[in-house]
Amino acid sequence: MAGTITSPMFQQIFAIARNTFFESIRQPIMLVILVAAIVMIILSNPLSAFTMDENQRMLIDIGLATVFLAGAVLASFIATNVLGREIENRTALTVISKPVNRPIFVLGKFFGVTTAMLIVALCMTFTFMLVELHTVIETVRDPIHLPVVFFGVGALLIGIGAAVWCNYFYGTVFASSVICFVTPLLFLAYLLALNFGPDFDSRPFLQNFKDQIWLAVVGIMVAIVVLCAIAVAVSTRLGQLMTLVVTVGLFVLGLLSDWIFGRNIAKIESNWMTLARNQGLTTQEEVTKTMIWTTGEIEESTKLIDVPTIPLMNVPGVTGGEITEWTFSWIGYSVMPNFQVLWLSDALTQNLVIPGSYLLETIIYGGLYSIAILGIGIFLFQRREIG
Repeated sequence: MAGTITSPMFQQIFAIARNTFFESIRQPIMLVILVAAIVMIILSNPLSAFTMDENQRMLIDIGLATVFLAGAVLASFIATNVLGREIENRTALTVISKPVNRPIFVLGKFFGVTTAMLIVALCMTFTFMLVELHTVIETVRDPIHLPVVFFGVGALLIGIGAAVWCNYFYGTVFASSVICFVTPLLFLAYLLALNFGPDFDSRPFLQNFKDQIWLAVVGIMVAIVVLCAIAVAVSTRLGQLMTLVVTVGLFVLGLLSDWIFGRNIAKIESNWMTLARNQGLTTQEEVTKTMIWTTGEIEESTKLIDVPTIPLMNVPGVTGGEITEWTFSWIGYSVMPNFQVLWLSDALTQNLVIPGSYLLETIIYGGLYSIAILGIGIFLFQRREIG
């Protein structure tokens, strides 16, 4: 009985997601921003050579930042259209008038646009990984990584050529064809290049594989998923322009969440801790901090911290105004998406190992936040008149 109920539901979600995926990937802006991002990633190699002694770190920062920002911009533009445009054109009414529930419609739109965004992000990531594998050319004596150039350029040319062929002879959309052809070809080019050195000398596959960079990429992918969920949820109530403004605004606030809310919370709690310390309401505990470097070295540091014996808000001398300010800051910090915790490039540039437990926490955080925001979007969409 359960199978007969859930099977049509999943079929409907899949059908809506598939149509949304092709609708999203056909947008010309998708290809325009993707090409601009790829060009920027490629140029990050010569641009990083102008630093004094941190060329490869600069390359990683520029490359990951390009993937992150380009993915965020695309998610903001594309995800705001997939639902809002159909509501404004009343084409959504045609689908919902059939036996398709509104939650299924919203979920299908989300899965479709998210899949499109992740494929584009992977295309940029494969390009970046090839550029990173090439490393920065600091002097004229540094060798050009021939496998990277040969396989990478070959993948781009074959993908574009195949897209032109399909567009001319079969009438397929050029933008979507380029993305669908180039992405797997760049992945193949990356896998092949990992097996060679600069002069096509054979090397072990894992020697060139940078697992820590891929962990940072996972964090970026989670951020893109969260942003897609926000855009789809907001578009259930607002028009395309306002949805874009709100989505971009939440993205900026999410990047500055620690500075806007977290800093104020830390300042207020520090003042409360000083009051508690002066009144003898604290004890000291020993805390050990462990840092693992990419070189294999492990650094442990131990320090004593003050721990209050009573809740800080109950410390004598704490004013109601401070409690109110702390409460509003805590609510803002909890409600706003914190994209800063998903940006893991800082650990790479400082040669620190990204703990698997931390990455798992970020994935759980992004998943739960996306589910919560989509739930709000479905709730709002249930009460919207689209007829």
